[in-house]
Amino acid sequence: MRSIVPAGRVAGLLVMFVVAAAGLAPPVVRGEPAAVAEKQADKPAPKAAGRAADTDKKAPVIAQVTLSGPLPDGVGQGGLLADVAPHLHRIVERLDKAAADARVKGVVLTIESPDLGRARADELRAAIARLRRAGKPVAAHLVGGEPVHYLVALACDTITMAPAATLEITGVRAEVMFFKDLLDTLGVQAEILQVGEFKGAGEPLTRSSMSPQLREQYESFVGDLFEQLVERIAADRKLAPDRVRELVDIGVFTPEAAREAGLVDAVGYEDEVAAALAKRVDLEVPKIARDYAERKVDNDFSGIGGLVKLVEMLSGQKPQGGSGKHRQVAIVHVTGEIASGKGRDDLLAGGSAGSDSLIAAIRDAAKDDKVAAIVLRIDSPGGSALASDLIWREARRTKKPVVASLSDTAASGGYYVAVAADRIVAAPGTLTGSIGVVGGKIAVGGALERNGVHTDVVSKGRNAGWLSLQAPFTAAEREAFLATMQDVYRLFTSKVAEGRKMEVGAIEKLAEGRVFTGRMAHEAGLVDRLGTLDDAVDEAKNLAGLGPDEEVDRILLPEPRGLFDDLFGMAGPGAAPVAGVDLAARLLGLPGVAELKVHVGTLAALSSGRPQMRLPARVRVR
Repeated sequence: MRSIVPAGRVAGLLVMFVVAAAGLAPPVVRGEPAAVAEKQADKPAPKAAGRAADTDKKAPVIAQVTLSGPLPDGVGQGGLLADVAPHLHRIVERLDKAAADARVKGVVLTIESPDLGRARADELRAAIARLRRAGKPVAAHLVGGEPVHYLVALACDTITMAPAATLEITGVRAEVMFFKDLLDTLGVQAEILQVGEFKGAGEPLTRSSMSPQLREQYESFVGDLFEQLVERIAADRKLAPDRVRELVDIGVFTPEAAREAGLVDAVGYEDEVAAALAKRVDLEVPKIARDYAERKVDNDFSGIGGLVKLVEMLSGQKPQGGSGKHRQVAIVHVTGEIASGKGRDDLLAGGSAGSDSLIAAIRDAAKDDKVAAIVLRIDSPGGSALASDLIWREARRTKKPVVASLSDTAASGGYYVAVAADRIVAAPGTLTGSIGVVGGKIAVGGALERNGVHTDVVSKGRNAGWLSLQAPFTAAEREAFLATMQDVYRLFTSKVAEGRKMEVGAIEKLAEGRVFTGRMAHEAGLVDRLGTLDDAVDEAKNLAGLGPDEEVDRILLPEPRGLFDDLFGMAGPGAAPVAGVDLAARLLGLPGVAELKVHVGTLAALSSGRPQMRLPARVRVR
């Protein structure tokens, strides 16, 4: 008899496998998380009598869906990991399924501190709007109360806070960490060059605080994000904007205080939310479809067949293609740091958009006769200038319509890729722009000498040591490197001018590393339209000559990667140890490991001696 595997057992299997591959000691995991999809409305338990089973299948239900943990953009891992760690599109698919399911009379959306940015929150808001248009009321049970969580809850018909929760609409805050004083203490010299007055990606390594130029642009986009927050709360809760600003200045609310202020409708537990929703839709004895449409995980791994099945699940599976009855729109995900080679998935090593994988995906879509258009879904702060340019070229040369859909971040190299598209659609809260170039190296020779490590050099050629980490640039080396960066900057601005059909002089006024929200970029002409991924698909259909009501199938590219791919070299040299350490750290709850890894990765890229198109600093907007 087949059974449902508890998530804790699956996670334990994965941890043991990962840490063994990475050469680490197995961690101690305490507790047993709840089972994965123990109840699923669309696959009810079989009844003794056929008539009773048919009746149960048609019985009206209240669907319950939980938002928690990382919900990244992208295709995600295939196989088992696709359900253990869902990506955003899986949650949207489940909400859309509820909208079309005649049995579902309403939805309880439990919001438990999902890791979201403002653009991904807009995707969820759009899915909630489709539910409500289908006549399915949506009740939010708000457990996590940060501003972005509240933005999702605002899209629902009602908001109920958990009695012990806290609502935190404290405004918008961006933090940048600076390391220069630490490097000075260690005897390390960071020499980072930039082309663009506002291109401050290297400032955390070369300064102790923001330059006036970096502060100016942060104040600009943080101010716009704040106004968007005020406008959204005012519109959805029917409050005056001035009153909302007063409430934001208070910032932190107990559930009862939030109810009295009109920010939420009630205080209660999830079962009470479901009961109230059932009463609203006239269900006397409501059936709750918990974790609606979540896929079941089968743990019958007995015998050789079971072992083969486990290997297949861990190896990943291709996404389900379209039905073949409709034309297709290919959604090509550009997620994470842009780098050369093959990409990595977010679950394991922080995620990267590999140029080889993306070029292959665009080519496959371009030559597929069923594919009518391509949408580049971009959630990237940028990265390698070379890799960005190669992806740009492949997107630009395809003869099929290409539309860019900008997620939370599509800046610098991410925006460079976007300008290859015929149309650009951004969310109001997207961070984009940052048209500039940065790069350099970090000289550790002094620190090594201080600690007894001495280096002898034999060199011939004036600039032979330009990538050496022993010493800062010489004047000749600095001149040579800056010349390459200036040429890349010229290439960047000319590509933006070509893609946006603007004069280079006009682009120069928007360049120099300036960062914009999606709304600011739209006003400046850097994007064509504000909207979601669905809006980008509509644009693609229109450019492909398809009718607005014509149904299309979506295919997701690049194909999902398996755990084995990322661990055994398919994601590039060194991926296995990094993946093992990262996953083990997350499961053990070690604080700050992911953040430190990002800083280390940024430092390594900036000091590589290769021009970088990166968002200024490490932007963390709360």
